[in-house]
Amino acid sequence: MKIVIAGTGYVGLVTGTCFAEMGTEVYCVDIDHRKIENLKRGIIPIYEPGLEEMVIRNYEVGRLHFTTDLASVINEVEVLFSAVGTPPDEDGSADLRYVLDVARTVGQCMRNYLLVVTKSTVPVGTAQKVRQTILDEQAKRGVSIDFDIASNPEFLKEGAAVKDFMHPDRIVVGIETQRAKTLMEKLYHPFMLNNFRIIYMDVPSAEMTKYAANAMLATRISFMNDMANLCEIIGADVNMVRKGIGADERIGNSFLYAGCGYGGSCFPKDVKALIRTARMHHYPMRILQAVEDVNEDQKTLLFRKLRKAYDGDLNGKQIALWGLAFKPETDDMREAPALVLIEALLKAGCRVTVYDPVAIPEARRRIGDRIRYAKDIYEAVEGAEALLIVTEWKEFRLPSWTVVKERMKKLLLIDGRNIYDPDELAEAGFTYHCIGR
Repeated sequence: MKIVIAGTGYVGLVTGTCFAEMGTEVYCVDIDHRKIENLKRGIIPIYEPGLEEMVIRNYEVGRLHFTTDLASVINEVEVLFSAVGTPPDEDGSADLRYVLDVARTVGQCMRNYLLVVTKSTVPVGTAQKVRQTILDEQAKRGVSIDFDIASNPEFLKEGAAVKDFMHPDRIVVGIETQRAKTLMEKLYHPFMLNNFRIIYMDVPSAEMTKYAANAMLATRISFMNDMANLCEIIGADVNMVRKGIGADERIGNSFLYAGCGYGGSCFPKDVKALIRTARMHHYPMRILQAVEDVNEDQKTLLFRKLRKAYDGDLNGKQIALWGLAFKPETDDMREAPALVLIEALLKAGCRVTVYDPVAIPEARRRIGDRIRYAKDIYEAVEGAEALLIVTEWKEFRLPSWTVVKERMKKLLLIDGRNIYDPDELAEAGFTYHCIGR
């Protein structure tokens, strides 16, 4: 079976590579010539555990191809996945220009039946826009070629995307015809050996499912951050609260960890887009608006704690940050709390040194030389008057506090991910602040 993936971003590259790993012949297409040439040389544009080796292996055996010419491969395949970007507009709505560009190319070039599957996260109703765009382009050519549309949203976690794709807990497919269902079953059959679920539904419901899933997870995070802030005020411990409510099987313990806010490519964008979609239909998403407001406020929490510790005077202070990516096991800094924190620190006159295991190149691209980049955790705290934990990388869990103490100027630690034991840090001589405890 042959398929094409339009877009070699995070979703597209993982999707195409994992399908190739299962024996499908895959054409990955992107308009970025440099990215395509780098992929041919085994240079991966994103950090994702296990992906680089899989890309190289499947490219070398000829199951994975890279090209910039979508038109040249459309008629070689049975299924086209549209996995191009849908960045948010200023009003929070999803920008569909790239999705519709793919649809136009399909309508202009297709000669045979094709199943067009939207993999990108898109608002409800996008599939019908894709259908109409293809029909309009066919009409300009004076042809009428049969095709189907489908929605197959992804539920990949950055840092575990390959594992999630190869061993999914469910696959959601929105289809309209039996022919489309048969093709999707054939394509996903190799992944069904462990009896996971494919959930078929109508296309609008599939489009909404992705938004609803991310909105629910974002809601749990903001809920716990709100609870943590209240716990801190009244003297409760949010970790104990989390254990207590997580033991209820109706609630469960996933996404109940307090922290300094969520970021990344999905939650912020999808929450905004869903709020915008509802507003267009004259329905206010009151809970989601609160979710977004709490999260934006939470991103400033570490700065506020630091400012309070220094009685509002941070000018000239040397501050160290451990962690830049929005979560561990990725170099993604989109909407990362670290970006908000760094800007606040610089505005307050701080000198900032940062360390992250993989995200420093991305930070250099975004921030430039306004901050200093350390080669390890200990270099980052040299002369620091405070250490702020922003991302919960595993290598941060058991540092040598003796070495940290020797290098820091003042032993102030503000833990934005609650990864340390307050008693242990106090015994080591640190002034320790965390969230919700």
